[in-house]
Amino acid sequence: MSSTVLAQPALAQEIEYAQPAPPASGGSDAIVVVATGLPLSIDSTGQPVSVVDLDEIESIQGPDLTRVLSRLPGVTQSREGGPGSLTGVRVRGGEADDLLVLIDGVRVNDASDIGNQFDFGNLLAGNVERIELLRGSNSVVWGSDAISGVMNVVTRIDNGVAGSLEYGSDDTKYATLSAGTVQGPLAAGLAGSYYDTDGFSRAASGTEDDGFRQWQLTGRARYDLTPELAIVANGRFANGRTEFDGFPAPDYVLADTEDYSRTRQYSGRTGLHYATDLLTLDAGYALSDTRRRYYDAAQDEAFQYAYKGRSERAELFGRITPAGQVALDFGADREWTRFDTTFGDDAKANTTSGHALLGWYGEAASVAAGVRYDDHSRFGDEWSFGANGTVNLVSDVRLRASYGEGFKAPSLYQLFSDYGNPDVQPETSRAYDIGIEKGSRGGPLFIALSAFRRDSRNLIGFASCFGITDGLCATRPYGYYDNTSRARAEGFEVELAASPSATLQTGASYSYVKAVDRTPDGFTEGNDLGRRPRHALAAWIDWQTPWLLSLGADARLVGDSYENINNTTELDGFATVDLRASLPFGPVEAFGRIENLFDSGYQTAAGYATAGRSAYAGIRFRM
Repeated sequence: MSSTVLAQPALAQEIEYAQPAPPASGGSDAIVVVATGLPLSIDSTGQPVSVVDLDEIESIQGPDLTRVLSRLPGVTQSREGGPGSLTGVRVRGGEADDLLVLIDGVRVNDASDIGNQFDFGNLLAGNVERIELLRGSNSVVWGSDAISGVMNVVTRIDNGVAGSLEYGSDDTKYATLSAGTVQGPLAAGLAGSYYDTDGFSRAASGTEDDGFRQWQLTGRARYDLTPELAIVANGRFANGRTEFDGFPAPDYVLADTEDYSRTRQYSGRTGLHYATDLLTLDAGYALSDTRRRYYDAAQDEAFQYAYKGRSERAELFGRITPAGQVALDFGADREWTRFDTTFGDDAKANTTSGHALLGWYGEAASVAAGVRYDDHSRFGDEWSFGANGTVNLVSDVRLRASYGEGFKAPSLYQLFSDYGNPDVQPETSRAYDIGIEKGSRGGPLFIALSAFRRDSRNLIGFASCFGITDGLCATRPYGYYDNTSRARAEGFEVELAASPSATLQTGASYSYVKAVDRTPDGFTEGNDLGRRPRHALAAWIDWQTPWLLSLGADARLVGDSYENINNTTELDGFATVDLRASLPFGPVEAFGRIENLFDSGYQTAAGYATAGRSAYAGIRFRM
């Protein structure tokens, strides 16, 4: 079997744990884990997968990871203020909590959040080496939360020492430092970062700055006990303080306040990796913990309330290649989740799961289909199915298609908080995708066209108890969470990338996404879902001049959208342009950028400000 189809043991080890710079971003030889849970080349799956590597992340510059993600098709984001503010990433018209987020393979969606959403405001780009994004439902492999997509963020291992220092607008300071070794059986590294900014008022109507400060530490290691067996481990710790604005009396509208929060996150995984030509096994124990504490400096007692979410997981991924081009991917896991809050009793749940995916991976075509079973201690069981295939039409052109089912278990907050409903059922989805691709994203020419549709049922929303006193409203007078609606998201994506010479690279992506409410006879039937712009375009260019100076530019155009499903508050579309430059001096490189060059005023969440024209400069080194 070709090593470009199913990664052989040596290649799998190199890609997963050791190699500082994986294969070219999005290339047909790129190896990803988001498709099956174990390494698989992109051109062997019919599912749409994008990869962003370290070179591209560093060329974009800066700590804001959403500036990197905005290049990917189908991706939009909303942020409630400046750096450190609640930041949601939406894929193909899904809600922000419909995206399953992994950091080094560890599920990090916040178990204390209302919908288990991961807040990208707490994840900075300086410690990131690689991003994999699968667009579409994939609960067969990943289970709950994989409704709109799966993202795996890989933290960096440097074979040596690397670092950066940056200063810019709003008295912003950002520093990173990483060190590692890739020698013989050992690959290990640590990376740390510190960020501090005065920021600006979160409230668009405000004048008081809202700052953000965070330090972060990540680490990954692998030690080969034998050529087939290795010990693997990774971890991440982040601690931050964020100032924000609230809704003070007597008007109860967004305005300057003295509120702030402290967020502490830690996650990690340890396990064993075994790989031969016949059998691959990856077994481990993973932990993710998020703690959020909220304060009001204007009160005598500043502390107000707190949330804590914790997830522990014992998991196994495996692959058997019994003969030729046939492979059976399988897995099982047991997850324990816990939710604590100042306002009520602790809540717990557990899930037991198993899945299998049978595939035939040929040189000219591949096809795979699978099934998953989940047994949740609170709502019962759920079955998920999926299938995908790809065919090489000519040497560098392939046709791909996929069908995937997704489900999202109700969060512990939706089940057991003061607004909880123990009878709420999981959200479910069915996603269809077809596409054609020429070349690879890191090659001389890349063209990709995709069309998709996703139908979602049993969406969980808030049911008001206004005027109702019986049923659950007898004990929850303000309302409760329930399965209230349906939705459909459909559209198409276009990707272009070209490298006409060794010194010039260009690219663009355009997405049309129509995400609407489909609840029969509902008050909002046919309305656009909130914060879902139908049009999004990103374009970029990078040029290496003959004088070693590198110049680059990014443009982002986003169409109109609405703040909520009632479509009563419109969010105007906007366009931003960023300029970048860098110049090497031996092992040191000076760099700088201007973000939002034309000082565009816009909002991605109603009432919340965004940054105007900003400038930053710094140096980075690698030894």
